[in-house]
Amino acid sequence: MTETSSPAQLLHLVFGGELENIDGVTFKDLAGLDIVGIYPNYATAHAAWKAKAQQTVDNAQMRYFIVHLHRLLDPETSTKSS
Repeated sequence: MTETSSPAQLLHLVFGGELENIDGVTFKDLAGLDIVGIYPNYATAHAAWKAKAQQTVDNAQMRYFIVHLHRLLDPETSTKSS
């Protein structure tokens, strides 16, 4: 039998909120942060980020971010070549 390996699970967090100032990354209300979700790869995280960012395009102080959780969980993965 041949084994099929599943692709590496590189977790990404998408979240956002309203900033105090458009020049910084300090949120107005930490309790009001929008946790969009955790995704298994960058492509799906980017799609979720883009959708949320487009929904809030009229609010200049609203920002969404992608955090590379896999780099926090295993810092060695960011130094290995793919």
